[in-house]
Order: sequence, then structure tokens, then C-alpha cells
Amino acid sequence: MATLTDEEIEQRLAASQWRREGDAIVRELKFDDFKAAIAFVNRVADAAEQANHHPDIAVHGWNRVRLELSTHSAGGLTDADFALAERIDQLA
Repeated sequence: MATLTDEEIEQRLAASQWRREGDAIVRELKFDDFKAAIAFVNRVADAAEQANHHPDIAVHGWNRVRLELSTHSAGGLTDADFALAERIDQLA
């Protein structure tokens, strides 16, 4: 899978709640409570399994979730990262 150019990445991030950090895109979300944060993580896990593309997920504080997407095997960002980011946005 080919990595995206810097220009392609910037275009895809333009109207997005994701931001670029090096070779990854990142989004942080805040929930009403711990249970809601974990329920969201479980929905993301199901979507990631279906896509066979898995984000790094961190639950921190008691109600915050940080997601990081990158295609490690390609050495950067690919269409797969943005497709999963779009799916995650639908779950949020």
C-alpha cells in the first residue's frame, strides 16, 4: 500500500478533527464518564477488526480516549488510515 504525500494528507485533514503527528494522525475524545469511554473503545475495536487495521488506543484520565492511526508496514499514512478515521468519526 502506497503512502500518501504531504499534500494529500493535508487535504484530507482540512475538514477533520484529526491532526497530524509525524507519520500518524491523532484524535482525542472526551466522554461523560469512564463507562462511555470504554464503550466507544469497544466500538472502535469492532470497526478495526472489520477493517483489519488497528489504531493505537490510550484511555487516560477517567474519560478521555486518544487514537493514533498509521500504517506501520508502509512507513506512513495510507488510504487505510483515513478510511478507518472516517469510520471512527461515525462512531464518535
